Amino acid sequence: MSLETKTIAESNNFIVLDKYTKIDQEGSSYQSEADLENELIKDLDAQGIKFESDINTPEKLLANVRMQLQELNRVEFKDSEWNRFVEEYLDKPSDNIIEKTRKIHDNYIYDFVFDDGRIKNIYLLDKKNITRNKVQVIKQFSQKEHKLIVMM
Repeated sequence: MSLETKTIAESNNFIVLDKYTKIDQEGSSYQSEADLENELIKDLDAQGIKFESDINTPEKLLANVRMQLQELNRVEFKDSEWNRFVEEYLDKPSDNIIEKTRKIHDNYIYDFVFDDGRIKNIYLLDKKNITRNKVQVIKQFSQKEHKLIVMM
């Protein structure tokens, strides 16, 4: 390690420190995307965020979202109900990325009518008792259409 000294510079937007310790890194001078992704997953795992290695397709991701929403809301969707919930609300084809993002911030509760006629508020997340929410991490995967799917 070598000690390097710089002049202090300060503005409203940043501060540059006068000293820092440079860490010599072994190997190449850059980190591959895969290495960066693996390091991030390892860091998140150390913080208690579960890595879901088997979620690697859009279909598996949506199945996981179904399972998480059922647990959060203490309901069970029939296949027909789940398909309707996804089509009407969760992944509505006419929604753009901004509208999908608003669902997390503003419109995270949906009044859903089940096949038997009962109506229930379905929460994407619990903002009052955040400990009920689950945070999971997956590796990225490619898909033809860009869809926003939130994991609880």
